Amino acid sequence: MRSLSLVVIEQVRLLRYFIVENDKNARRFLVRTGMKSLLEEIEFGLLNEHTRTGELEPLILPIIKGTDAGLLSESGCPGIADPGADLIRQAHASGIRVKPLIGPSSIIMAVMSSGLNGQRFVFHGYLPAKPQDRIRKIKEIESRSKQNQETQVFIEAPYRNRQMLSDLINNLSPDTLLSVSVDLTTEQELIKTARVWEWSKFDTDLNKRLAVFSILKT
Repeated sequence: MRSLSLVVIEQVRLLRYFIVENDKNARRFLVRTGMKSLLEEIEFGLLNEHTRTGELEPLILPIIKGTDAGLLSESGCPGIADPGADLIRQAHASGIRVKPLIGPSSIIMAVMSSGLNGQRFVFHGYLPAKPQDRIRKIKEIESRSKQNQETQVFIEAPYRNRQMLSDLINNLSPDTLLSVSVDLTTEQELIKTARVWEWSKFDTDLNKRLAVFSILKT
């Protein structure tokens, strides 16, 4: 909330229809924007990882009929590692104007603050959950980073962060740059970039925290 501009908050206050991942959390957010007295007037449509393509039409129908809508993510940026891309594409196909509002993207902020290559980077989303597949992917993207001089960016479920960090330290080349950005825009924010061989010296607890990982093999 504190990372949103007044311009964005004022735009949000004009809307009475929101497409959200979780209506309870969305209501909590809207209360913080000063809309508590308006909650009874607001309609919510649910869009999450369980939403099927055939369920998008009812969500977009009010917009086609002329109602302005806002697309809210839980803790990320709509359409980027969060639901929304399919809905936005359908909005374009329906001739609906799509307007992005300025807000934090943990992925972009992680690249900005990492000191790694921001001219050429790739976002991989989540790496495989199975240990062998994950380690294979880690080595694959490290090789890609060296070949193309690309920063490789990815995320993990908060409860698997510690295992991810351990896998990175144990399987990347010692001189590869590893950056971890945790709890961005909060008071607990932590951003650290160092060579892989240096990370074993740090006492970094990532358990159940929101983290973005970035690597660059120079």
